[in-house]
Order: sequence, then structure tokens, then C-alpha cells
Amino acid sequence: MKKLVLTLTLARMALAPLILLACIFFENYWLAFFLFNIAALTDYFDGKIARYYGVESRLGAILDPIADKILLVFIIISITTFAQNIIVTLLSAFILAREFWVSAIRELASSSNQSAATQVTFIAKTKTATQFIALSMYLLGEATNFAIISFLANFVLLLAALLAYQSAIHYTQKLFNSKQRL
Repeated sequence: MKKLVLTLTLARMALAPLILLACIFFENYWLAFFLFNIAALTDYFDGKIARYYGVESRLGAILDPIADKILLVFIIISITTFAQNIIVTLLSAFILAREFWVSAIRELASSSNQSAATQVTFIAKTKTATQFIALSMYLLGEATNFAIISFLANFVLLLAALLAYQSAIHYTQKLFNSKQRL
């Protein structure tokens, strides 16, 4: 079961560049939509299976957020390329900046033996799901050539950005308010 969990995580990393290729080089947004949703499901299932079967590992704990970030970077690059929308670009930049900040906070917490301060929270899981929904909506809007879907995706992405910053603030405060010195 441990191999299945690791395979799902690695599949997310492998699908990310394929999504970019489908969007940018082939303009096949249906394929990108399909691949992205498979990748998003691997994010859900790798953690669910690992917890259910008790096969959580240190390697998985390290690779899972990296796989998420790789997928996020590739899909955001894809969407900002075809959307050519200042709102999408700004929100995407803020979301990516948050990801780098939280990675730094997690590294600091780990090096200070305070990893508990940056354990994944419900708000962070909600943020990830909201991001994936918004990004999937952009792909669907492009695939169907139905502008209202992409227009609505702007609002979902805004919500994702707000959730992203709320979770980043939470992690930051929790780490710096801990009793141990950094």
C-alpha cells in the first residue's frame, strides 16, 4: 500500500508538465482538464489511503507538498498563458508567493523541532480544494469556449487566494507564538 501512495504522489508530479504541454503546445484543453482532475484526485487519495492504512511515511510527508507545488506552478503557468487576464495573473502570483512563504515557514519549523506548528489545517485543505476547483474551471471554460465559466473561476480563484493568505497567516502566527525560541 505504501508503494501505491508514493505512486499517486509521483503521478501528480508527472502529470503537471503534461498538462502544460496539452495547454500551451497542443491547445487541447479537454485533455488538460482531464489530466488536471486526475492529478487533483491523486492529492486527495494519496493522503486518504496513507492515513487509512497507516502507511504514512517521512518521504511521503516531504514529497506530497512538493508534488502539490509542482502541479500548482505548472497549471498556473498554463492558465496565465492562455487566459492573458491581469486578475488571473495577479491572483496567481499571490498564491505562488504564499506557497513559497509557507514552504519557508515549514522549513523553519522543521529545523526548530516545531513541525507541529505547520501541520496541515482544515483551512489549508479547503484552500487547496478551492484552488483546484478554480483552476479546473478555467480549463473547462477554455475547453467549452464558455466565457461565463472562466469569469466565475475568477471569483473562485479570489476566494482561494484569500484562503491561502489566511492559512499562511495562521501558520506564521502559530510558529512565532510558540513557546520555543526560533
